[in-house]
Amino acid sequence: MAASRLAVLICTLLIPAAVLAAPTWNELSAAQRQALAPLAGEWAAMDNAGRQTWIGIAERYDRLTPAEQGRLQQRMREWAQLSPDERERARDQYRALRSMPAEQRESLHDEWKRYRSLPPEERRRASEGNP
Repeated sequence: MAASRLAVLICTLLIPAAVLAAPTWNELSAAQRQALAPLAGEWAAMDNAGRQTWIGIAERYDRLTPAEQGRLQQRMREWAQLSPDERERARDQYRALRSMPAEQRESLHDEWKRYRSLPPEERRRASEGNP
């Protein structure tokens, strides 16, 4: 009797972990694999929380325009190429931006748009700190 109670307890404790476990790459649906294709090589190394985040993004993928889908996949490719330190810096920058007042974020966005509109040579000089 005690053994069966122990078995029930163990199963009860293991079920939440199984429910929260993100699927392996091959367990994703074909649509999810297509949406997340740029991350295929990184998937096995991701933690469950990271996988769950990307799965949520994949679930919304079909509602994006083709241009938005292309931009998202390009950003995934760029993310996959970042080192762990670069990814952490990107996360820190994201958190900092999210905590800024909307007006300040908008000002930064405007500056970024101006920078992106510069010809490549001027952008290079600007990024090097040369006016």
